Amino acid sequence: MEDYDGRQVVGMDLHRRRSVLVRMTEDGRRLGTARITNSPQELLREIARAGKSPKVVLEATYGWYWAADTLAAAGAEVHLAHPLGVKAFTYRRVKNDERDSADLADLLRMGRLPEAWIAPHEVRELRELTRYRIKLVRLRTSCKDQVHGVLAKLGITVTCTDIFGTAGSAWLDALRLPQPYAGKVTSLRHLAGELTTEITMLSEVIASLLAGDRGYQVIQQLPGIGPVLAAVITAEIGEVTRFKNAGQLCSWAGLTPRHRESDTKVARGHVTKQGSRLLRWALIEAIQRIPKDCVIGGVKDAIIARRGKEAKNIAKVAAARRLLTLVFYGMRDGQIRCLAKPPAGPAATQPARAA
Repeated sequence: MEDYDGRQVVGMDLHRRRSVLVRMTEDGRRLGTARITNSPQELLREIARAGKSPKVVLEATYGWYWAADTLAAAGAEVHLAHPLGVKAFTYRRVKNDERDSADLADLLRMGRLPEAWIAPHEVRELRELTRYRIKLVRLRTSCKDQVHGVLAKLGITVTCTDIFGTAGSAWLDALRLPQPYAGKVTSLRHLAGELTTEITMLSEVIASLLAGDRGYQVIQQLPGIGPVLAAVITAEIGEVTRFKNAGQLCSWAGLTPRHRESDTKVARGHVTKQGSRLLRWALIEAIQRIPKDCVIGGVKDAIIARRGKEAKNIAKVAAARRLLTLVFYGMRDGQIRCLAKPPAGPAATQPARAA
């Protein structure tokens, strides 16, 4: 079978240290199986056996960047399998790396592969920065919370609105805390300060990368979205033109209800949450900051008025879906027409004629 001249299909089961590759023909005949130690050199050596421009599929798992880039540089047509779409592998009676690789190749050659988007390098780099910034902010928040926890253990009432501001820092300096609490508070304050420096630097780098991005600038016109949330939204969505409409984007973000249908029975449930957690987080954060007199705030208030305060979370999700719809048009068109002011002049003041 090694003398096969047609285009080969390769399934790759990627792990941290080792991987398994299964090569087969387009009609499903097995050509070979290989186990390699993860490295670009080993992968290039093995994929060379697949001939010219092979179709290669690997799962979107831990550390897939290097493998996808190496395969693309070797001239392969790379496909990324969505992890949720290949969960059926876990229900087989026999499950091993070779079977997983062969099943991935079978799904690809039959046109039934659930694919994930392979983000280009610039999107990956932006995501790396925005996600790292979020992690640093959460670490800083943890440090500040621990300082409050130490003060609570000692029964000290906080008299400042922000103990990490100018007045709050002076108040903390004046406290005479016993050891080891004094050392812990000093260490936590130092860590919080260092993290603030890193966060500020990352914010400047992200802003410079997105300085020429029209969509990034436009979506900041939406209520609740500032430079930080706009950067997260832009990074997580990537190329918005890969979505045909706003509904597809909302579905990809996991903000649409589950749909289960069999015969005449139809069940719709909570939102799927099968998408970027950070994108949903950014949208919910924006919703909690919007004024009540805007259109999106009206969506949330109308649901709460109709269904009661118990539906507050449902209302937030519905408003987030509406906000993401406007984000889609802003990133795609470079403007959000519903936010544009009507042109001034006599024509704008004349009453509309009845149809």
